[in-house]
Amino acid sequence: MATLSDIGVSAFINILGAFAFLLAFALLRIQPINDRVYFPKWYITGKRSAPRHGGNFVGKFVNLNFKTYLTFLNWMPQAMKMSESKIIEHAGLDSAVFLRIYTLGLKIFGPTALVALLVLIPVNVSDGTLFFLRKDLVVSDIDKLSISNIKPKSWKFFVHIAMEYLFTFWTCFMLYKEYGRVAAMRLKFLASQDRHAEQFTVLVRNVPHESKRSITDSVENFFKKNHPDHYLCHQAVYNANKFAKLVRKKARLQNWLDYNQLKFERNPEKRPTKKKGFLGLWGERVDSIDYYKQQLKELDRRLTMEREGILKNSKSIMPAAFVSFNSRCGAAVCAQTQQSKNPTLWLTNWAPEPRDVYWNNLSISFFSLSLRKLLISVAVFALVFFYMIPITFVQSLANLEGLEKVAPFLRPLIEWKIIKSFLQGFLPGLALKVFLLVLPAILMFMSKIEGHVALSVLERRTAAKYYYFMLVNVFLGSIVAGTAFQQLHAFLHQSATQIPRNIGVSIPMKATFFITYIMVDGWAGIAGEILRFKPLVIFHLKNMFLVKTERDVEKAMDPGSVDFPETLPTLQLYFLLGIVYAVVTPILLPFILVFFAFAHLVYRHQVINVYNQRYESAAAFWPHVHARIIASLVISQLLLMGLLSTKKAAKSTPFLVVLPLLTLAFHKYCKSRFEPAFRKYPVEEAMEKDLQDRSSESDANLKAYLADAYLHPIFRSFEEVELDEVKVDKKPPPNSSSPPLSELSSPSPTHHTKHHEEDEPSQVSQTSHNVQHYEVGQPGDLFHYEYEQTSHIYHYDVESQYHHNGYHY
Repeated sequence: MATLSDIGVSAFINILGAFAFLLAFALLRIQPINDRVYFPKWYITGKRSAPRHGGNFVGKFVNLNFKTYLTFLNWMPQAMKMSESKIIEHAGLDSAVFLRIYTLGLKIFGPTALVALLVLIPVNVSDGTLFFLRKDLVVSDIDKLSISNIKPKSWKFFVHIAMEYLFTFWTCFMLYKEYGRVAAMRLKFLASQDRHAEQFTVLVRNVPHESKRSITDSVENFFKKNHPDHYLCHQAVYNANKFAKLVRKKARLQNWLDYNQLKFERNPEKRPTKKKGFLGLWGERVDSIDYYKQQLKELDRRLTMEREGILKNSKSIMPAAFVSFNSRCGAAVCAQTQQSKNPTLWLTNWAPEPRDVYWNNLSISFFSLSLRKLLISVAVFALVFFYMIPITFVQSLANLEGLEKVAPFLRPLIEWKIIKSFLQGFLPGLALKVFLLVLPAILMFMSKIEGHVALSVLERRTAAKYYYFMLVNVFLGSIVAGTAFQQLHAFLHQSATQIPRNIGVSIPMKATFFITYIMVDGWAGIAGEILRFKPLVIFHLKNMFLVKTERDVEKAMDPGSVDFPETLPTLQLYFLLGIVYAVVTPILLPFILVFFAFAHLVYRHQVINVYNQRYESAAAFWPHVHARIIASLVISQLLLMGLLSTKKAAKSTPFLVVLPLLTLAFHKYCKSRFEPAFRKYPVEEAMEKDLQDRSSESDANLKAYLADAYLHPIFRSFEEVELDEVKVDKKPPPNSSSPPLSELSSPSPTHHTKHHEEDEPSQVSQTSHNVQHYEVGQPGDLFHYEYEQTSHIYHYDVESQYHHNGYHY
């Protein structure tokens, strides 16, 4: 078991590692060559461009102004300057609410840590029970600060029970305020949004097959019959996997053509050539530009044939469709009601926003969905079970004294002080972190097999699986397996009636292992997140070997996004550890507080400057976060009851029985009070937005707006499409506010859209419903970035109200 000196070694190693990461980041971020790695968000929004450089070749890559190195830590205060409202405009509500989880942790554990350290530690230290048990149990100085140090039947357990009530009520109070605040932010965000395709669209699955009708005709007839006043059009879903492969191949060939044309423009005297054989290693040498033009011409012909084959083959149409309505109210009624007497047919849900759709799962049948969920549940259970093996091995590293008693031949090696301190203070947390690295990818693969149709849902389901894994393996597994291994000597040499006592005493002792894990994952790990070492290396490797055109530079600049499947469960684990050990071993709370404060600072910087979210769910993940914090409260109360039962505190334990019931009642109230804002769209709100559109005439040409909103992405890349293939008139109506033809999206393929015959002709336009752009501040406000090097000053302006807080680097 780790001692205070071992914890000190671990703290030194992790603080040193975190400082090294932060120092490396502070120096790397001000180098011009790394600008796209550490500020990609601003490049994507078009508000930052590559720093210009003078004639000095070295200055293109290295910042030669040494004055800027004196202010390399400016990123910390700068990360805190942007207000929450501006973060919502800049990065979306998901990112803003994600950051609020860290501030919630600080609000809960700040006062809790203060009270626990001032009240509980003096109470725990006063008894000294572990001094008399040290011959039977493996104890350390940290354990003497825990509840294990209280002697059985002590009246002091009433202090711990009172603190458990106090901490529970404080946590519930903060959760209630936060749930209400996030729900209000979500409703305000949705109400303030301009017209988006998902507000008018419903995803319909399990469309029944009729022998004399195609899927598109069945969808049109069904919704014209059952929603005659609101049905507008629908978008069929095609199985176009082969077409998608050809499109990706065309993109690669186009990239090579662009590269060779640029190469020829730079050296017009020599046309580029290549060999036609495998990887250009052998074969006839030909003109590269002509070769790739010919390849693209042939590929365009194949794309045309493949596309026509998809549109003409009824088997290519999946039993699903995106159905659009002429009002938000009509869409709300359809999405939130049962459409058929058979509840397994005509399944309707709100459509995800177009960029959130996971197209591969749209054709899965109701029966297949049920079967997949069952199989994946079994697979997740098996994965959790078999992962107990490496977890148990990690625990053996964390309890070297217990290992010595079972295997004395290892004692000479283990007894080396430096090795022991390193193994117990640092290696257990690092080993556990390594074991968990590949887990999110495995769980995401399982979630995709389950059949979810939105990326946001896939990530939430993956996060749920990861949380259950962390709860069972990392928390409960560490306690049970580690305690059993640690106290194995006591278990083998004492009567069975003493085992419950030893387990009850040992549970608080696992705080030392979790302290080491928090320092590795929550301190050094978070510092590694801001360094972005892996994206940095990949970006420069791509620049050296793969980047041929400006398009390649954009692809190499991978900003990533908040990794919800891994980050949210990790956050919930920290809440669990803090809530459980607040009463049992309060000394763990300062380590939790450092994590929440440091992580909030780092992720704030990443959200503002780096991450570019793939979708916007308007904080749909918040109910899951709330529910798992409630679960942490219940777990802490049950564990405390079990612990007190081993301490023969029969008089005080019954006072805890009512607390889980009160906590669950509170959760039920919050669920009924706030969760509908995250699950349903009020008809009243939908009607109000519809009336606003009608009064402002912003609902004009709605049919054209929705016609191609959910067109499969691969069809958008196909540019040579005849206008008469679409059953939508391309001539805009009089006084239409639609964009010119030069801004139109690729028209829909045949059968994709169906409309009422009496509807007016409309124009298919590509609008902002596909990609949301967030701008910082108002026009006229300046956000001044300044990069000063030798005698040159490179700058650009970003719209923001923070012109007086400019970034200087």
